[in-house]
Amino acid sequence: MLNKFDDYPIHQTAEALAMPGTSDPNFYDRTWFNGYAKDGSWYFGIGMAVYPHLGILDCAFSVVEKGGRQHCFFGSCRAPLERSDTRCGPFRIEVVEPMRINRVVLEDNQTGITCDLTFSTLTAGIEEARQTIWSGTRRVMDATRFDQFGHWAGEVRYPDGNIRVEPTLCHGTKDRSWGVRNFGKSANAGAPQPPSSFFFIWAPLFWDDHISHALSFEGAQGQALAREALTAPLYKTTAEVPDQEPGIKHMANVAHRLQYQPGTRRIERAEVDLTDLQGRVRTIAFEPILRFHMKGLGYFHPTWCQGVWQGELEIGGEVFDPLKLDLSDGHNLHMQQVVRVSDGTRKGMGVLEHLCIGPYAPYGFTDFFSGVSL
Repeated sequence: MLNKFDDYPIHQTAEALAMPGTSDPNFYDRTWFNGYAKDGSWYFGIGMAVYPHLGILDCAFSVVEKGGRQHCFFGSCRAPLERSDTRCGPFRIEVVEPMRINRVVLEDNQTGITCDLTFSTLTAGIEEARQTIWSGTRRVMDATRFDQFGHWAGEVRYPDGNIRVEPTLCHGTKDRSWGVRNFGKSANAGAPQPPSSFFFIWAPLFWDDHISHALSFEGAQGQALAREALTAPLYKTTAEVPDQEPGIKHMANVAHRLQYQPGTRRIERAEVDLTDLQGRVRTIAFEPILRFHMKGLGYFHPTWCQGVWQGELEIGGEVFDPLKLDLSDGHNLHMQQVVRVSDGTRKGMGVLEHLCIGPYAPYGFTDFFSGVSL
């Protein structure tokens, strides 16, 4: 089965480009963004993914303002053969200039949420270390991922208000990933497996003249499954951004100290240590100022879970107050928080994403969803 990209010399296997190089049904290809005000007054998230073996394309857009409700748009449809066709009903992502500029459009629909937003990068593409994670004999993740840091221009309209998005007043992150990852509801799960723990933090941060990036996947005892940190230059304009970034500085290690809201797994305060190759430690303090729940983009959503067949074209929505959610409910554990950060001499801003499911010894979690009592 051919598509128009088969006319380019970019093949990696003997198959046509529409055919994944693995038969694993959990193969996916995802584009993800966030955007948030520099004063912490609003945040939006965007996601779209294709699951070639399942024949599904799904997408989501969600927005929240400080003190307000989180509004969510969900879409799902049969995946088109042409991978450049990223439409799902009223939603689409356009690659205006590869690795530079993207446009996200959500037209009028039953949820009352619309947007026309343009993302412009201020960094080169930053490839993360390969993320391969096993649970027993099952490979639950094997993914390549790259990030870009930039800003947005455009407008978001939703039932509770309108947001004029100005590039000088906001930050944004682009996250592209592809490979194998467990999602949705497996059609052939096989023999039951014992439940496993999962701990994850991700911290993409903006500083005056550079970005810092840290992530850690860990097991139940705090052992590293994948761990990485780096810094890279932040440019003033998209035109200055090089195709390949020579200024990336990889760290030797990343460590964290998290303080949780009592009885929950929501981070109230955090410190992250970045240790460079010379052994120097940069300690970054995090202060959360706005909360966004990732179920608004389909992560662990009870109905709009990613990679689940909903129909030829289905659109849905949801509205909730983040401050009134039950944080002991597993659907509500995964969140990003807009954060102010400081390393003692410099101040910055970014997001802190966190998910901890199951026992995790370093912070005293002994079951799957409950928090710590202090």
